Amino acid sequence: MEVARYLDEALHLSEQQLEAGLEHILQSPKDGGMVDMIVRRPESEHREVLEQGQLDVTEGLLGDNWRARGYRKTPDGLAHPEMQINIMNSRVIDLVATRKERWAMAGDQFFVDLDLSDDNLPPGTRLHMGEAVIEITAVPHLGCKKFVARFGLPAMLFVNSGRGTELNLRGINAKVITPGKVAVGDSLSKQ
Repeated sequence: MEVARYLDEALHLSEQQLEAGLEHILQSPKDGGMVDMIVRRPESEHREVLEQGQLDVTEGLLGDNWRARGYRKTPDGLAHPEMQINIMNSRVIDLVATRKERWAMAGDQFFVDLDLSDDNLPPGTRLHMGEAVIEITAVPHLGCKKFVARFGLPAMLFVNSGRGTELNLRGINAKVITPGKVAVGDSLSKQ
């Protein structure tokens, strides 16, 4: 799937429409959530929706370009070890993307039905995800110009607002602690 072919400004929601969806998002489970979608990014602007993926301590999601892509803000340009896995709440992406076919555009690897707020998952929290264990990191995950292009300025302002960052509406970053398979439908539980 190429991201560019899913860009459609008509699918961008207004601030009022986004705010109206917040109550549903706040009902996300605190524990015992579920993996709703797995997306691998083999190269920039390309997405592969998977039924299952393999998490690796060194490589992150196998076949994803996280390691090869690097990170422009690290001193050496190498991939940021605290940003190995990107996770977004599936209720949030369902709201901002308006259709499930557009979820992968967000660029996250995992979309989960789980409360990702700082209160529920502070940095250092470990989650069982399928066979794997991941650890939530302190590096913020915020909406950027790509998020605006794909979902609209109101969506970026919604996820990056004070309340949005407190709830981690744009998502969270994590790193792999224990490798293993993760499949759509797998449960998530705090360790």
